[in-house]
Amino acid sequence: MTTTAPRSEDRNLDPADWPGFRAQAHRMLDDIMDYVETIRDRPVWQPIPDAVRARMREPLPAKPTALADVHAAFMRDVLPYATGNSHPGFMGWVHGGGNPAGMLGEMLAAGLNANLGGRDHMPIEVERQIARWMAGLFGMPETASGIFVTGSSMANLMAVLIARRAALGPGVRRQGLAAAEKRLVAYGSSAVHGCVTQAMDLAGLGSDSLHRVAVDRRHRMDPAALGAMIAADRKAGLAPFLLVATAGTVDVGAIDDLAALAEIARCEGLWFHVDAAYGALAVLAPDLAPRLAGIERADSIACDFHKWGQVPYDAGFILVRDGDMHRDTFASPAAYLRREARGLAGGSPWPCDFGPDLSRGFRALKTWFTLKVHGTEALGAAIAKTCAVARHLEARVRAEPELELMAGAELNIVCFRYRAADGDAATAAIVADLQESGIAAPSTTMLDGRLAIRAAIVNHRTEARDADALIDGVLRFGRARR
Repeated sequence: MTTTAPRSEDRNLDPADWPGFRAQAHRMLDDIMDYVETIRDRPVWQPIPDAVRARMREPLPAKPTALADVHAAFMRDVLPYATGNSHPGFMGWVHGGGNPAGMLGEMLAAGLNANLGGRDHMPIEVERQIARWMAGLFGMPETASGIFVTGSSMANLMAVLIARRAALGPGVRRQGLAAAEKRLVAYGSSAVHGCVTQAMDLAGLGSDSLHRVAVDRRHRMDPAALGAMIAADRKAGLAPFLLVATAGTVDVGAIDDLAALAEIARCEGLWFHVDAAYGALAVLAPDLAPRLAGIERADSIACDFHKWGQVPYDAGFILVRDGDMHRDTFASPAAYLRREARGLAGGSPWPCDFGPDLSRGFRALKTWFTLKVHGTEALGAAIAKTCAVARHLEARVRAEPELELMAGAELNIVCFRYRAADGDAATAAIVADLQESGIAAPSTTMLDGRLAIRAAIVNHRTEARDADALIDGVLRFGRARR
């Protein structure tokens, strides 16, 4: 008896040869594991050759390509020219290094292909479990709510919207800012992340409505200056509604005095939000946790598991003390989202009731795998280690007469520069030289009007020898410019 192969138009997108596909999948898994295992042997980053970049200008394919060939193209053209944040020498921006267990969790999540916007299925319970864990970790009640988002940029925008809803009531969702009798204003330090300014813009409040408060010599918001600014704004007929504190500023890693700011927020009736994109998880490190005192009084917290939590990108999170207020800000009933008492359409409230996304990936699974496989003690130790490496880096800077320390290790970030007559130009050139050499990848920032080399130690793989390689590279390229 003979069988007729299905016509191409009758086939679905599953493999026609499952055993062959499975063998190729194992090769792909082995290759990416080899990449992670041997990451230290590779350059941190390397420029993309023109020929490689040109291959990304090819037209949209109409015909199929063998999976093995596509994988080969990835290995040749993509993998060698990644950002490099998995590498221990990556110190440029606050990017986590990922972890193999989380990578496998991401693979399993892709296999499930679950939409966590709603309905009654177990992936949502995984996300709810993490929300409960986070509420307990930060001293919030069981009625607190939390959901995964792309990152703290989205989490901070959502916090502004929730605070706006708390200040103006339900009418703001129908009338917009016409519901406000006075102009709403918010407060953040002069070192607040730029996404908070953007959030004010996107929320319709205007970026000028975020009033910047002066910082002290350690780059922390000045509570006295904040109090004076609030008083002046009230006298001018404005309506203060939101205070954004920072736990881990992007430039130097400073943590605002959260306890003092929480008290001001309470006395002034302000929503107290903490942008703790990476600093929140310092709570897992016993020697760092006391520096977050006061975060337990926050109305909302933004954090990224893909930074100090080492979860593969992306895995942002927002935690809100008042779960009802959180839901009232975003829930939008619709006939096609009808909730039932039983069946797949049960499980209300759904995650889409707590944010703007109806289609949501299973970000929680790679986070769940990371937390379950490693545990909070190991994650806390990894966080503490990055700070120890930063202190070692600071000591190396202080010991080198050719280098100038511009901001010491408040947490895990050190800013410095090479002493040169053309300071800013030399700094920019040295950083580019380092990046192109593949030795290390710091970034730059402006401190007190001067360009600084900024080394952010976030990767759990980074060790003192990597900090030494950075310093040696700065000295080498700096001396070459003389």
